[in-house]
Amino acid sequence: MKSILHNKETQLVESAMNTIIDEHIKLIHLIKYEEIAGLIPTITDAKHIFIMGAGRTGLMMKAAAMRLMHLGYEVHVVGETTAPAIMEGDVFIAGSGSGTTSGIVSAAETAKKVGAEVLCFTTNPASALAQLAKHTVTIPAAQKQERDTAVSKQYAGSLFEQSLLLVFDALIQTLWELDGSTASELWKRHANME
Repeated sequence: MKSILHNKETQLVESAMNTIIDEHIKLIHLIKYEEIAGLIPTITDAKHIFIMGAGRTGLMMKAAAMRLMHLGYEVHVVGETTAPAIMEGDVFIAGSGSGTTSGIVSAAETAKKVGAEVLCFTTNPASALAQLAKHTVTIPAAQKQERDTAVSKQYAGSLFEQSLLLVFDALIQTLWELDGSTASELWKRHANME
């Protein structure tokens, strides 16, 4: 009995993995890569980069902040105690599936007010956050409130969060290629007090 159950669980795990990968394969054909490339000049010209997201999206954005730091950018995660004030010449990069998370929209308004550029990743190009942004990358994934299995069989925005990490990693890979640094140079910036 135990081996039959184990076999069923194994099949379910494989099926879940195939579902997730299939959703990403569909999604990569819908992404507008020129939107991602459009972020590059603003990022490379930034004095400082400020990163923000809420909940699980925030975790993906923190991963992006680390990747940017490895490339040599001065990066701060909004809300961390060491984050300074944002100023003119800086860039605020936000991730929000809905584009309506009040704290993130408020931070984008503050960034614009002081003369910083706003960039965002969202599922909703008509959202309040997208309207504040100089450049928006639209990730055509279900928002966490949407439970339409036609968009994603995964729960509560999981496809957006996974895709955000992949899209940002593609951006990082591109910035790295344009920069020409070696992996050894990036490694010097890797945390050494772990």
